[in-house]
Amino acid sequence: MSFRENLKSELVFRGILVKELSAKTGINKRTLDNYLREKSSTPPADIAVKIADALGVSVEFLVTGTDKKSSLSPEERYSADVRILAKKLSAMTENEKKLVTALVEEIERQRIC
Repeated sequence: MSFRENLKSELVFRGILVKELSAKTGINKRTLDNYLREKSSTPPADIAVKIADALGVSVEFLVTGTDKKSSLSPEERYSADVRILAKKLSAMTENEKKLVTALVEEIERQRIC
């Protein structure tokens, strides 16, 4: 995933609006909006550090979606999308989890074909 995608999913996961991130970082909201646009570039290092600090993640995580050197637990290293799915899955009944597992297995089978 790109910086844009990782930033976007982290904002969703944490329930933070762009204007809130702007207030936390001191970065203009329009500048942050630009980093979230489809054809955006990765921000300069000093801006990326401010964003990462405000979100409680590393710059590496925002750029790559992973953080190999982190002292975070394995669950905290996953992308926001994966953490959202895990949170939803943990709230399901055992029967619902079996249905989700069967669906994922079917998708994998179809991808192989």
